[in-house]
Amino acid sequence: PGPRRASSFRGTDAPAMDDAQLLRYSRHVLLPEFGIEAQERFAAAHALVIGAGGLGAPVLQFLAAAGLGTLTVADPDAVDLTNLQRQILYSTADIGEPKVKAARLRVAAINPEVRFEAIHARVGAAELGPLVARADVVLDCSDNFATRHAVNRACVAARRPLVSGAAIRFDGQIAVFDPRVPDAPCYHCLFGEGAELDETRCAVMGVFAPLVGIVGAVQAAEALKLVARVGESLAGRLLLLDTLAMQWREVKVARDPACPVCAAAR
Repeated sequence: PGPRRASSFRGTDAPAMDDAQLLRYSRHVLLPEFGIEAQERFAAAHALVIGAGGLGAPVLQFLAAAGLGTLTVADPDAVDLTNLQRQILYSTADIGEPKVKAARLRVAAINPEVRFEAIHARVGAAELGPLVARADVVLDCSDNFATRHAVNRACVAARRPLVSGAAIRFDGQIAVFDPRVPDAPCYHCLFGEGAELDETRCAVMGVFAPLVGIVGAVQAAEALKLVARVGESLAGRLLLLDTLAMQWREVKVARDPACPVCAAAR
């Protein structure tokens, strides 16, 4: 395996796996980079997922299936008919239900061993601080810059790795912002708060359904790697996907030494 400095895991306090768990997670245990040790790390880990929409749906499915011990999920919305084109965690029967309630039931059906903490609200800066501090890894699956910046500030303050994703039309992006990695940027280094950025949402611009699945799956992969302490994270790199051409690009992202969010925290 590659460098392990980017791990978010803070300890292994999960009990030893029984035979049923060894069978359930056998395809991960068989990976020499993972083995039983990584699976025990998954079981003891805590992920905070902000947003249970297009990106949050595949994130929750993969993290639950992998046996990540605790998922805290915050989302203020209810399932709408227009969500069903891409938010594959939900069904027609869920329309009108809070997304976190429907997600809890679906996650329990996927893996009843996973603890699910539902927050049916839009969490602000005051709530994010303690939520982020309790987590080992944070996944931003939101759809607006205000939330992304608030999550970033909380992750920098608590020194927690942030796995960020975005998708609109046919274009996606994924990055990891890890304040524990020397010279790694934070979200603000890349997208300055108050900068003149066009905030477009799929509600008015549309989004290609498989795109959110691809981006969410990569976010889940980065989170699991961080917890397992394997491979190299996307810290310092931004992945860009154009699904019309089905082309990936990678952009190096430098830390801003004058960043008002992360410079003072170094």
